[in-house]
Amino acid sequence: MAYFDFLSSVHKATKRDYRQRVLDHDKAECAEIALQFGRDYWDGERHIGYGGYRYDGRWRPVAEAIAKHYDLKPGSTILDVGCGKGFLLYEFTQVVPGAKIAGIDISQYAIENSKEEVRPFLQVGDAASLPYPDKSFDLVISLNALHNLHNYDLWSAIQGIERVGRGGKYIVVETYRNEREKMNLLYWQLTCRAFHTPREWEWLYEQAGYTGDHGYITFE
Repeated sequence: MAYFDFLSSVHKATKRDYRQRVLDHDKAECAEIALQFGRDYWDGERHIGYGGYRYDGRWRPVAEAIAKHYDLKPGSTILDVGCGKGFLLYEFTQVVPGAKIAGIDISQYAIENSKEEVRPFLQVGDAASLPYPDKSFDLVISLNALHNLHNYDLWSAIQGIERVGRGGKYIVVETYRNEREKMNLLYWQLTCRAFHTPREWEWLYEQAGYTGDHGYITFE
């Protein structure tokens, strides 16, 4: 299990006023709405979620870096657990022509409003109960999704990713390395359920038998 960072360029491109999100709105009420993972979360006001999650090409460099690292080729099978609107999967189809993709997300709204080119390959489902046979995919990724699960579902999701992958596996979650980053995460997050340090995440992966790679994002 190794650490890799493929997401810094995307994560750091977004400016955040951590404290203002708490001061300007009822944070608990916003979180309750966000946890429905519906239109308000994806395409509503910024204080409830993304504030409009639209395709803008920002995931292309991420797909290129991941494809190169895991040596993806035409015919490679790729699963995105927590795929959202499928923007990253679309980029994989562009940088690895002939790749076979699949995506799963808890949000019906995200799937129904996903990028049209990849929508037929996406489905609504639970990360804790992946509906795929063992060793189905050459690469399984889950970016910024698993921290939204309670511990009992998180364990099942990690084991599921290990089970359905026959090649590379890569998980990225939100975390904190110090008290400032922990407070920023608490101020900003709306849907996070698992608040762990990087070492705690690594311990959890090890205990669940996960053999893939990992990364994380922090709120500095």
